[in-house]
Amino acid sequence: MLTTIHTAYSDTRADDLAWALGREPLPYLASLDLDLGGARVRLRVLGASHQVLLDSGDGSCSETVACMPGSRTPLPLGVSKSLGAFEYEFAAHVERLAPGSFAGRAQELLALVADHPHGLAGTFPGEPHAFTALLAQCRGGQVHWRTWHAYPQEHRLVFTRTRIIVRREL
Repeated sequence: MLTTIHTAYSDTRADDLAWALGREPLPYLASLDLDLGGARVRLRVLGASHQVLLDSGDGSCSETVACMPGSRTPLPLGVSKSLGAFEYEFAAHVERLAPGSFAGRAQELLALVADHPHGLAGTFPGEPHAFTALLAQCRGGQVHWRTWHAYPQEHRLVFTRTRIIVRREL
């Protein structure tokens, strides 16, 4: 689902993004609720940021990547944590593109997400290549999501990848 966010572009730099687990649900500008592999997954666009909320019979998890005033947790390259019944894995990558390549790559990513039944992308008025996009899937009983945050003024893209594995007691 592709939507235009009717607010000013709020995050100004890729380096301003921070990562957090366990935050309460934040006000959002666009959302998509999904049922994946027995879990309810809520994808949310927060300005040029994202929040994913996962609830299942085994527990819940909240991931936020956003500009969070006062946050001391910058965007990590990778995290692996046990969260109750879940194994949580997160990875992030920041890519700087040549000015002539940025628009094409942004359009390619938006096209990937816009027509996907488990995808949500929000673009901003006046800046068509500024967007936040999320795509969730369930494979082999694991819930995965990928996100993309575009910063056209810097020609930078921030990619994240998350995987939730439910640990089953034998």
